[in-house]
Amino acid sequence: MDQVLFVQTGTGIDVHGQNITKAATRAVENAIWYNSMPGIEKMLPEQKLENMKVTVKLTLPLDREKLDTAKIKGAIPYGTVDVDLTEGGMATSSGIILEDKNDDNDLMYIVNAAIEVGY
Repeated sequence: MDQVLFVQTGTGIDVHGQNITKAATRAVENAIWYNSMPGIEKMLPEQKLENMKVTVKLTLPLDREKLDTAKIKGAIPYGTVDVDLTEGGMATSSGIILEDKNDDNDLMYIVNAAIEVGY
């Protein structure tokens, strides 16, 4: 990306089920759902949304190899999307194991996201 225009941040949590993709998708959605960029097209090359580039940066506490990056990319409605993973976030006790929620243990996964939008 040559020029970053916006950075949006969010947090996502999977309290039960230890699903890193669910927590990461929620972090991405949290970052983008409360924003509107009405002038973005005018800032992009040729003033076209297809020229927008998006970098999704995620901090993952565990299960990095289980992350479905296609689902993460699918959460971004426009542009060319890259996903960048780093260690971070948090895995902490939820205080209870719920078998009906597919818990393997009592951990909840907390993922942070920073979404860079530009061209």
